[in-house]
Amino acid sequence: MILRSLLLASTLLAATSAAAQMAPMTNAPAAPAAADAATDPYLWLEDKDGARPLAWVEAENARTLPRLQSDPRYRTFYAEALAIASAKDRIPMPNQLFGRIYNFWRDADHPQGVWRWTSEAGYAAAQPQWTTVLDLDALSRAEGKKWVWKGATCLQPDERMCLVALSEGGEDAVSYREFDLQTGAFVTGGFALAKSKQGASWLDRDTLLVSRDWGEGSMTASGYPFVVKLVKRGQPLAAATEIFRGQPSDQLGTYAGVMTDGQGNRLVTIVRRTTFFGGETHVWSPSGTRKLDIPARTFPAGMVAGQVLFQTSDPWGAVPAGAVAAAPLAAVRSGSIRPTVLFAPNARQSVDEVVATKDRVVLIYNDNVRGRATVFTPGAGGWTSKPVTLPDNASLGVASAEDKSDRAYLTVTGFLTPTTLLPLDAATATAAPPVKTLPPRFDAANLVVEQHEATSTDGTKVPYFVVHRKGIALDGSTPTIMTAYGGFEVSMLPSYSGATGKLWLERGGAYVLANIRGGGEFGPAWHDAGRKTKRQVIYDDFASVAKDLFARRITSAQTLGIYGGSNGGLLMGVEFNQHPDLWKAVTIQVPLLDMIRYESIAAGASWVDEYGSVSIPAEKAFLDKISPYQNIRKGVAYPEPYIWTTTKDDRVGPQHARKFAARLKEYGLPYLFYEDTAGGHSGDADIEQGARLQALQMTYFAQKLMGPASPQTAAK
Repeated sequence: MILRSLLLASTLLAATSAAAQMAPMTNAPAAPAAADAATDPYLWLEDKDGARPLAWVEAENARTLPRLQSDPRYRTFYAEALAIASAKDRIPMPNQLFGRIYNFWRDADHPQGVWRWTSEAGYAAAQPQWTTVLDLDALSRAEGKKWVWKGATCLQPDERMCLVALSEGGEDAVSYREFDLQTGAFVTGGFALAKSKQGASWLDRDTLLVSRDWGEGSMTASGYPFVVKLVKRGQPLAAATEIFRGQPSDQLGTYAGVMTDGQGNRLVTIVRRTTFFGGETHVWSPSGTRKLDIPARTFPAGMVAGQVLFQTSDPWGAVPAGAVAAAPLAAVRSGSIRPTVLFAPNARQSVDEVVATKDRVVLIYNDNVRGRATVFTPGAGGWTSKPVTLPDNASLGVASAEDKSDRAYLTVTGFLTPTTLLPLDAATATAAPPVKTLPPRFDAANLVVEQHEATSTDGTKVPYFVVHRKGIALDGSTPTIMTAYGGFEVSMLPSYSGATGKLWLERGGAYVLANIRGGGEFGPAWHDAGRKTKRQVIYDDFASVAKDLFARRITSAQTLGIYGGSNGGLLMGVEFNQHPDLWKAVTIQVPLLDMIRYESIAAGASWVDEYGSVSIPAEKAFLDKISPYQNIRKGVAYPEPYIWTTTKDDRVGPQHARKFAARLKEYGLPYLFYEDTAGGHSGDADIEQGARLQALQMTYFAQKLMGPASPQTAAK
């Protein structure tokens, strides 16, 4: 793991499948914000792959890397992070498919990874016997490319054919290739979709439902496809038949998906994503499409026993915002939906996952940022529910489930609790003892987890977690790193990070996770409180947590560092500007920082529903006020930030980070800048890159918060 915030950002913004949430769009995307060399002297750095910007990057890297890598702690941090990331005793997370357990795996011998399988019975063994299906390291060597795994979509119930998604260097844009599980090879003359931001689903063995770049006029302003076509086996893409078209003004795009259940029912949906959080859902059949009369932020989430599941962030009749509901398949097809509520959260709860098995629904929800699980069962008298008994004070997740059985796997994790994998019998709502347990990666015997609340500027109580050594001196001297995300209804939950524990907590540092507004910890209302021109509360929440830490004497402005990625990188940029006196160190990862031009950079136009648009005067005025790039000031005593990004990032783009660093340099302000040449938005090209990014960041924090290296600290 590089950083939980960054990985969550990756999961969130990779919303190029048909499951995203959106609301109706009332304004066309803004034209690129007017700028020229007089108003923005660093426009040239927006040329992502241009020779001059890359030469600038090379010079900046040559300045930053020696500063960090010459610190003797860097070598230790890198070795420890790499050992954790490549350890062979990690849990091979399961993917139940066709009666087997599939897994994608990386280690020191397979830095880019292998796709493999074992039997369900064999998976329970301490050392399962795996059969390799696809070796990405070998494929990359053979083809002279750095292929990054982006998953596989398999035909149900064919038990043979899959579409494998591969990214060159970690970009969001992928290519699809048809793969035969029985022969273990790509299908000669089979389906092959060249590189694009795209989505593909199997309609039947010889037909795909595809959204992609079909040529001029088929991609939104933010670079996502809005035309869905039927692609037949053996036909060129030019012969594909269009079945649905969104609009170029849509913020994301349009995608088709096929839902099935254990009884053989099928539902083909097309989701037109007019904005990031809302849109239209259509039911498709060969005879045409029917638009569902449902709220904009309500979307299908699965199907069980002929009941279609929905998750909503809007009120829907008697269904409250943030709830899970169901309706009969026949009613969905006919358009006469009267939803039944399965779960309605209270003000301190939020839905995390809705997962269908053969006959049941597994619901994972959060209660005051603590995981809970309940199984729902449809019946003649309606739905019944039964809670699953699981450890308290932990985060839960569904690692795997399928509609062929009621067997599933759950994960249980916490800050100090190594992740465990539990078999779940959804039929009885009972979890068996762990089948896999991650060995401890750091010594947690002398550590403690606390949950506190800070009071924000408007009186809102904002929860946060602190992990630190027992018995620390409450004198503000504990080196502390703090993170949050604060956007897109993404919840930041307790999880086990071996790298954070080993590299930071074992060395006496403390770790803070802040559950600020903008996220989804308490449902849609917690998110909506910080959207667009209301975002200042997000930044106030974060600063209020820091001030609460100071009041408790856990840490101080001289020993507190902060970090965040993507939207969390924007958070860091704002905090850097608004409260330079609160932090000693600030790491800004793959960030948005130029909020006046963000709509014109990479996929920025897709996030107008979160941030607002410069085309709307009130929203532009707010963005002018908070945009980190535009609000750097000469002569301010800022902390020296560490800014890092990747050249291959085609989602946020490296342009923001480059321009921010260039402006700091212009003003004579201290900074460190590093741009990795691969890895996309997630920095996930291979395990070595992840270890390198982790080690560089921890070296920076150690220098800033723990002081110069000594022979003793370097060896720890």
